[in-house]
Amino acid sequence: MTRTTRLVAVLAAVVAVVLVAIGVAVLLGRDGDSTAADPSAPAPTTAASADCAPSTPEQLSVDVVRTLPHDPTAYTQGLVVHDGELFESTGREGASTVRRVDVATGEVRQQASLDPAEFGEGLAATDDGRLVQLTWLSGVAHQWDPDTLESLGTFRYDGEGWGLAALGDGTLVMSDGTDVLTVRDPEDFSVLDARTVQRVDGPADQLNELEWDGASLWANRYQTDELLRIDPRCATVTGVADLAALRQDAGDAAAEAGTPIDVTNGIAWVPGTDRYYVTGKWWPTLYEVTIS
Repeated sequence: MTRTTRLVAVLAAVVAVVLVAIGVAVLLGRDGDSTAADPSAPAPTTAASADCAPSTPEQLSVDVVRTLPHDPTAYTQGLVVHDGELFESTGREGASTVRRVDVATGEVRQQASLDPAEFGEGLAATDDGRLVQLTWLSGVAHQWDPDTLESLGTFRYDGEGWGLAALGDGTLVMSDGTDVLTVRDPEDFSVLDARTVQRVDGPADQLNELEWDGASLWANRYQTDELLRIDPRCATVTGVADLAALRQDAGDAAAEAGTPIDVTNGIAWVPGTDRYYVTGKWWPTLYEVTIS
C-alpha cells in the first residue's frame, strides 16, 4: 500500500466516524433529553379528536341588562373581573395603561402606565392573583399586583400580543391576531400548546380580546362586531354573537358628545353569574349583557 493509498484510507475512516457520530446525535435529538427540540414553539394543531369535528355555530342573542358609563378616552384592549373588581388594559403608544375601574360610574380609581413606546393589549388574572398584560409588538408581558398595580416583573415572548385569558386549568391562552390560540404556562409564560381554531360558516382569524367563563372561551374578532364562542379543547367555534347593535348605540352616544369611537373590543365575565361586560375602543358605554 502506497503512502497516498494509506492517506485515502485514513481519511475514509475519519469520515465514517464523523457520519456515525452525526447519526447518533440525530437519534439522541429525536428521543433523548440532551438535545430535545425547543418546546416553546409547537406547530399549531386542529381538532384534538374525532368528536371535535366542527359543526355550524349557534347564532347567539345578546340582551342588555344595564348600560353603564365608560371612559371615552380608553382604547380598550382587555377587560377582566378579579375579586369583584373590573380591571382594564388600554392601548396606543404613550397612552397605554392598566387600570382599576368603578363599574357603576366608569371612574378610573387607580392606574399604572406602560412605557410610552409600548402598546398595551390583552389582560388576564392568574389563579395566584397576578394580573398579566400583553403588549402588541414589544414582546413584553407585564405582571401586576392587583391591589397596588405595582409591577411584579415581566415575561418575554415572540410575536405579536393581542388577547389573553386564564383557562379553567390555570393556564393562559393568548391570541396574536390570526386564527391560532397559544396556551402558555402562567409561571414562566413558556408555550405549552398551539391550536388553530376551526369554524364552519366563516373565518376564525383576527382573534383579539379573549375571556373564559368557566365553560367556553370568548373572542372578539378584530374589525368586526362578531363575538365568537370557542370550545378550547376542540378549538372549534360553537357560537357567534353579533354586537353591531351595541356599537351603533355607543356610536350614537359618542356622536352626541362629539367624540369618535373605534371597533368593538373587550369582554369580561362576571363570575358567579350569567352576565358579561362588553365595550369597545373609545366607547363611552360599558354594557352588562346576557348571551344565549
